[in-house]
Amino acid sequence: MTTASMPTTIKKNTTRLTQRSKIIQLIITAIEDKKGDNITIIDLRKIKDSITDFMIICSATSSHQLRAIAYHIEELVKQTLKENPYRRNGIQTDTWLILDYVHVIVHLMHPNSRTYYQLEEMWSDAKITNLSK
Repeated sequence: MTTASMPTTIKKNTTRLTQRSKIIQLIITAIEDKKGDNITIIDLRKIKDSITDFMIICSATSSHQLRAIAYHIEELVKQTLKENPYRRNGIQTDTWLILDYVHVIVHLMHPNSRTYYQLEEMWSDAKITNLSK
């Protein structure tokens, strides 16, 4: 079966993301709009059996800021790409929120949680890009 003859849903699901993909750009924009800090992109495409193509991690200093970033990401991605997260976790917690867009998973973390869980260390064999200024 050629790509041209595939049903649209299969085409969409087989599209490989790049670091310049629109959803990644929108997520980064939303984080920056709400003053998220220490933004990191982890490219997992070359990692065998990885759960996603990209992880985006950022820090926020309060639970209010974490939720504001999460809601802004959801709003911007939905308005622009008509996509909702497949799953979201931690909305009721104060230290770690996750938005799962299947090919991109966003981790919004309080600095203490980020230091404790060290996601960047866990995926150190992946390409890691820190966008901090």
